[in-house]
Amino acid sequence: MYQRILIANRGEIALRVIRACREMGVGVVAIYSEGDRGANYLELADAAYCVGPAKAADSYLKIANVISAAEVGNVEAIHPGYGFLSENAHFNEVCRSCNIDFIGPSPEAMAKLGDKNAAREIARAANVPVVPGSDGCITDENEAIRFAHEVGFPVLIKATAGGGGRGMRVASNDLSLKSALQQARAEAEAAFGNGAVYLEKYVENPRHVEVQVLADLHGNVVHLYERDCSTQRRHQKLIEESPSPNVSPETRAAMCEAAVRLIKHANYTNAATVEFIVDGSNNFYFIEVNARIQVEHPVSELISGVDLIKAQIRIAAGEPLWFTQDDIQPRGHAIECRINAEDPSQNFRPSPGRIERLIVPGGFGVRFDSHAHSGYVVPPHYDSMIGKLLVHQPTREEAIAVMLRALQELKVDGIKTTKPLHQEILSHTAFHEARIDTKFVERTFTN
Repeated sequence: MYQRILIANRGEIALRVIRACREMGVGVVAIYSEGDRGANYLELADAAYCVGPAKAADSYLKIANVISAAEVGNVEAIHPGYGFLSENAHFNEVCRSCNIDFIGPSPEAMAKLGDKNAAREIARAANVPVVPGSDGCITDENEAIRFAHEVGFPVLIKATAGGGGRGMRVASNDLSLKSALQQARAEAEAAFGNGAVYLEKYVENPRHVEVQVLADLHGNVVHLYERDCSTQRRHQKLIEESPSPNVSPETRAAMCEAAVRLIKHANYTNAATVEFIVDGSNNFYFIEVNARIQVEHPVSELISGVDLIKAQIRIAAGEPLWFTQDDIQPRGHAIECRINAEDPSQNFRPSPGRIERLIVPGGFGVRFDSHAHSGYVVPPHYDSMIGKLLVHQPTREEAIAVMLRALQELKVDGIKTTKPLHQEILSHTAFHEARIDTKFVERTFTN
């Protein structure tokens, strides 16, 4: 096991990894930007180094600065968290070239699965269903129009290096396709430095369901069942839950087996999430692989009893998985609400600033993962999430009731948050009856 790990991240996930390391008896080094200087969670690390100005491009994304901090901190491994450099294959390679383990997959597996078009080819080879799509990247308008006419409108334009909904557009005719192609390419180039896009048949009103997988260095691969992420806005997840309320036992088993098959075929190790869309007939199609830990990983932890951060560290250190697939029996129902510093009434306008008062809910089966506290200043430079409110109860009905109670208890004074929207969603009859898809929120709650 490692003696010392650096966390190449900030905020909630940095604190989450610090806690896991402490419980494992592993030393921990944190990094921070000038925008995060003085954050309380930094005091829990053995050492903390500033890696640059508040702007992420000059600090958390600056590979040379992160590696310098790792070398000064004398660490053996780096945990990238999520976001920032977590899916950067070059950073992964640099870590290993400096004799520092990267707590994640190999650079080769990360690069293959990080390219959505290449990932689709791997899925096909592993006999995993994929949405009908273009053969490779689309290079001109005429090629795009030919494909759209073959499969039929609407079609979905997707950036091959995309994520978080960026570089994605839906087109319903030739004219909108030409315009959307230009927009998707420009957005992808600006966000990822790669403007390549491909096309898929657009599955209307699907559910978004993903499977959590762990794979060790000894050939063992297990899944921790699925999470339903259909409650989202513009491809940004708001509420996640497990088990998925709309997936049949047969579809669940087939989807989870397909995820394991794909990960094995890709020679992937460590934690991964295999994402699918599910249509109204319970047909599922592969979308992409997230080659990192995800924001919503605690949902899987609650139903499986497996600490995913500790599992990541143990796998990277060469330890075999200490359980088999048969040992994983999902228990109860878990729900996560992302509490973002945004104003839902003003088109989700960011709401940075000082949290004058934070009251955290509690009670049986309630968990709040957050680095925020009373007096904490939410910086304007990063993702707006300030915490994740989770509940775990025997049934979905009980989980919804407890989440509504916990949301009522949660007080975040001084800034606007997404709490009121979560309360509306969880109180809605359609949510209670699980009549939800990826457009449910936009259709019901936003203009």
